[in-house]
Amino acid sequence: MKLIILSDTHLKTGEIPGQLQTLLEDCDLIVHAGDFSTVEAYRAFNASGKLKAVSGNDDSPELRKLLPERLKFEVEGARIGVVHEAGLSVMDTTAQGYLAKEMEVDVLIFGHLHRPIIERKDVMLVCPGSPTKPRMSNPGVVELIIEKGSIEGRIITLEGDSCGYIKFRDALKRQKEEEGHK
Repeated sequence: MKLIILSDTHLKTGEIPGQLQTLLEDCDLIVHAGDFSTVEAYRAFNASGKLKAVSGNDDSPELRKLLPERLKFEVEGARIGVVHEAGLSVMDTTAQGYLAKEMEVDVLIFGHLHRPIIERKDVMLVCPGSPTKPRMSNPGVVELIIEKGSIEGRIITLEGDSCGYIKFRDALKRQKEEEGHK
């Protein structure tokens, strides 16, 4: 089963960017770890009938009433937990690991960081970053393939605006390459 994991879309309307929409059409399940922002955005993702989602800190009050803060479900023998905020560090995922154990899941999906993480310890920790408002990363989502309890994950980079840090880093890299060719 193919899952597309995303979070922190922060869309004000129900318009899903084209490349993202194509990925969503080609998966079995969409998992959104919060911060749609508006009910219109939530409805756009939910229109497929294959959405599992939690609320995020930037979601409207109406959306917070509609969606749970935590969600737990099973796919092909893998227990999956979803929350928006699991910890605030991209460098130290100890808090996320403890939360996964507390929720008794094999995979913990979380958002809020706007930067992708796939980490395997006792459990798999997945933060998809953001397809529309990345921080210190390119826009993206995570694809999980789950077959008979086996879980494989990869980050998919999307077209769109990268954060200023990434643009600066890439410009420095190009400058060094150009200087090296002189």
